[in-house]
Formats: sequence, C-alpha cells, structure tokens
Amino acid sequence: MACTTILVGKDASYDGSTIIARNEDSANGEFNPKRFIVVKPEEQPREYKSVISHLTITLPDDPLQYTAVPNADLKEGIWGEAGVNEANVAMSATETLTTNERVLGADPFVEYTPAKGDEPEVPGGIGEEDFLTIVLPYVKTAREGVQRLGALLEEFGTYEMNGVAFSDSNEIWWLETVGGHHWIAKRVPDEAYVTMPNQLGIDEFDLEDALGDQEAHMCSEDLAEFIETNHLDLAVENTTPFNPRDAFGSHSDSDHVYNTPRAWYMQRFLNPYDEVWDGPDADHKPTSDDIPWARQPERKVTIEDIKYVLSSHYQGTPYDPYGQLGDERGPTAGRGGGGAPPPHVPHDRHQPPEPARGDADPPVPPAGLPRHPVDGIRLQPVQHAGTVLPERGHHARLP
Repeated sequence: MACTTILVGKDASYDGSTIIARNEDSANGEFNPKRFIVVKPEEQPREYKSVISHLTITLPDDPLQYTAVPNADLKEGIWGEAGVNEANVAMSATETLTTNERVLGADPFVEYTPAKGDEPEVPGGIGEEDFLTIVLPYVKTAREGVQRLGALLEEFGTYEMNGVAFSDSNEIWWLETVGGHHWIAKRVPDEAYVTMPNQLGIDEFDLEDALGDQEAHMCSEDLAEFIETNHLDLAVENTTPFNPRDAFGSHSDSDHVYNTPRAWYMQRFLNPYDEVWDGPDADHKPTSDDIPWARQPERKVTIEDIKYVLSSHYQGTPYDPYGQLGDERGPTAGRGGGGAPPPHVPHDRHQPPEPARGDADPPVPPAGLPRHPVDGIRLQPVQHAGTVLPERGHHARLP
C-alpha cells in the first residue's frame, strides 16, 4: 500500500485498545531514511521556524515529553510524522489529501512567497513538516489535539491538504483540512474502523453537532457560512446528510487509479461477507467514489490485520502485480475459458486491467471472476505525484 491510514475504534479492536496506523511512502521512488527519537521537555524549542514556509511560531512553555519519527536529513525540516506523548496521546500527521478547484478558489492555500527586489518574503502556512512538533507536546487528549491544530490552522493557514489522526485510550479523531484555513474533524465510532488513502474521506458530517455540543464532530468556526457563501454543498435534498467528500474532495480519474482501490481492498479484506466485492454486480468496485469512510468489521481487528492490509499489494485479486491469478494475457488465460482473450493485466499495482490491444469491446470474463472495474475504459498509469493536486509540486517530498 502507498501512503495509507487505518483507524480502529476500541470496540472494533481485538484487545479494546484504540489503533491508528499509517504507511509513509517515499518521494518519487527514493528511500527517505527516518529516525526514532524521544524529545524531552527541555529539548523542545520555544520558538519554532519551518523550513518550507519560513513561518515562525512561538510555542508554549510547558511541553510534554514525546516521541517522533523525523527525517534523518533535516534539509526540509523536522517532519516528526508520528509519535506518542507522555499523556498517551498518539498522533499521525502526514497523510496528504486532495481537494477541488471550488474549494481552493474560495479559500486558497497560504504559500510562501520569496523576497523579490524591495519586497520582503511572505511566510506560508503550516504543513506536514510542522504539525507533530507544534501540536503533540501540548495536548492531553485526542480531542485537545484536534482543538489545538484547528486553532493553528485558522490562525496561520496551510499550504496543502492534510489528514491527521489523534488517539488516546478512549477515542480516535480524524481531522481534514479544507482549503487554506478551514478544517473538519470527526470522531471514529468505537465499533468501527476507517480506511484513508490520499483522498479527502469523511462522507457524512453533522454541522449542527460540530458548531454546538461537538460530541462527535468539530470544525472551523465559520464553516457553515463558508459552505453556504461558496455554494459548496452538493446535496440535492435538504434531508440528505452533508457530505464533505462531495463538497471538499476530488473524484478524478487519478483517484480511481490510485486512491479508491486501496479503500476497496482494505474493506474487502475486513468485511468479506458484508457485500459483493467482485464481478459485474459488485456493491463497490475499485473505482467507486462512495466506499464508506467508516465501517463495522465482521470480526475484531488485530495487529496482524493492520500489518496485512498496510503491506498488501492487492493479493488475491487480478490487480496484484506479483500474483498468479493469470498470465500476461489476463486473469483467466490458460484456464480453459475459451472464446475471446481476457483483459490484459498490466504490471502496475495501481492500474486495473485494460482491454487487450485490438479489442473493440472489452471481453467479459467467465462468471465468478472479477470483471473490468470501469467496463473497459482504458486507464493510463499515474504516478503518486500526479494524484495529489499541484500544490505539492513546490517541494520534492510527497508522502
């Protein structure tokens, strides 16, 4: 799996603990060495300056001890990435997300502007380089983590789309940024797990709760006005729950190659019998935009399950680049299927099968075997850097 997050509520885990876990992939296929460190209170800076955005932030005087996994090479900043503080609050902070042009037109990213002539430089906002260092040492619950990061986002803004997880022994919260200054956060249901590829994921959001009691939802203070003013709510009926994925997210061809297949595969593994996952009558396919953000598993989730899904490569499906469900001609070749040649399986783990060259129409595999997920539409291989919007192009590292 590429850069992917999985969150497991305490009633869905095998031992009653909350679990947050995430892969961090490399930038442009290059190995990015990390370190594991323990930061003591006296070692935490009181004035923090980011490398990418040149932003200086004064930090509180009472930090907690915490762990972090920073880059070994600090040329692009600390990139603390993930850690746990002495109050047993955990944070995972470098899941890059996607958005759409309507959101960015309404609330642009806060990007660094270098000095030019007599004009001084203009610092940018905060981002993945900074989050862990400026948040984790100062919170004692997962909820406080959301509140602190949300306040910093509203004050300084961000130059990218971010997904950030917080957990303590009782609950898990997932925060997503919306444009330059806005954000939403939702509590993971105790009985559920969440799958998050590099795509804005929350699919139902209670604005009344977020702007009121905040039992399971939080957001920036002016989010309701922001949505209404910029016509971001795409619901066709007033009774339809607000869907942030539709309003703030992306549904590009690149998502269908790079993002949605990951959510499909993880939920296919953790809920194999809840629905039909394969074939022409599948409830959800690798290209589906409506794969649930949260789902109750069919059995308790173990650490071995987490390791399996985060290290998976679509094994057990025709999309496995290392698998043996078919030969170079496709998943049914050489198995006595007869008739037209089956779809070609490309050697790209993010690309579903495509029609064999020369086929006017994609052939239909025998009953019981997966069909082409987009009914024969030919998809081109997409690199990671092309799936997250161009705002990430100003620096090389792309988690």
